[in-house]
Amino acid sequence: MTALALTSLLAWIYLAFLHGKFWLPLVDEEAPEPEIWPSVDIVVPARDEAGILPRSLPSLLSQNYPGAWRVILVDDHSADGTGEIARQLAFNMNRDHKLVVVPAPELPTGWSGKVAAMQAGVSAGSSEYILFTDADIEHPPHSMRRLVARAFNDRLDLVSLMVKLHCVTFAEKLLIPAFVFFFAMLYPFRRVNNPYSNAAAAAGGVMLVRRKALLNAGGLETIKSEIIDDCALARAIKRRGGLEGDPGSIRLTLARDVSSLRSYSSMRGIMNMISRTAFTQLRHSAPMLALTVAGLALLFLAPVILPLLANQKAALTGLVTWLLMSALYLPTVRFYRLEALWALSLPAAAAVYITATIDSARLYWQGRGGQWKGRAQAR
Repeated sequence: MTALALTSLLAWIYLAFLHGKFWLPLVDEEAPEPEIWPSVDIVVPARDEAGILPRSLPSLLSQNYPGAWRVILVDDHSADGTGEIARQLAFNMNRDHKLVVVPAPELPTGWSGKVAAMQAGVSAGSSEYILFTDADIEHPPHSMRRLVARAFNDRLDLVSLMVKLHCVTFAEKLLIPAFVFFFAMLYPFRRVNNPYSNAAAAAGGVMLVRRKALLNAGGLETIKSEIIDDCALARAIKRRGGLEGDPGSIRLTLARDVSSLRSYSSMRGIMNMISRTAFTQLRHSAPMLALTVAGLALLFLAPVILPLLANQKAALTGLVTWLLMSALYLPTVRFYRLEALWALSLPAAAAVYITATIDSARLYWQGRGGQWKGRAQAR
């Protein structure tokens, strides 16, 4: 028990000081604006999003971007009139000249649904930059302007924002900041942004990509079967998205004011979101699943259980580890403007994530992996 407690503590000490300061939120900042603004196509894959488009699409059609731009909404075989509602919204705003609705083709063999829809949007445009964004994201009027300014100022091939996720219900307060924390632990933002590091990641809600960088990286066809398409795209661009196939430059930060409109009233909804990709992240490997569950239990659950079951020394070590863990989690909790006491809830959140990860494997083995909008995409 004592050895277990010390192992957990040492692991958290390593994470605190030697893991790219992952626990300290890296937030987007304004950059100097370019003299000449490049053209941008905003590509929005949309499948049965009629309920949320009236809140999200107007924010895209209201961008105050100085250069040439338009929204290409890809209607991915929706059954709820998504395309027609998008056209009506643009017409009502007198912005129908800024919107193109493209029907997605039949899903090609070997392609995941979202990547195929993204490809349809890319093919419909010819701009210098492509802004991929989800249909449930609300953008302030300056959003695209800031992204392009950052890309130009830092000569970036990919700029991505992890949007501010909805965090109001109990389930969201317990699990959403933890989601951001775990993502940053897996992909430390500062390492992702370091051109000398192999770490690469992006957040699919907002990804501004230089079209030539996408072509240099082999286009979306190189990631056609990926379910975790955002990180796969970041890897492809960082490897060879620069000039003449050289490594590309990417940047990932947390967004201050770009927000997700999708809410979760129950833990089951968030668990379904996790289950969709968790086992894919583990490459559908049973040994990786076992190691991951054991590692998460050691990191997050042992410090809470040991004070209840172990001897005094192990119990004290576990308590210290829990406090250290909570201290590292606190900046993320405060970023979401929650009370500091929520930092103590990380082990409970981890238990839910462990359960969802195991459930992700179960769904995959039952042929229902990667379930999204009626498609089981993990095969």
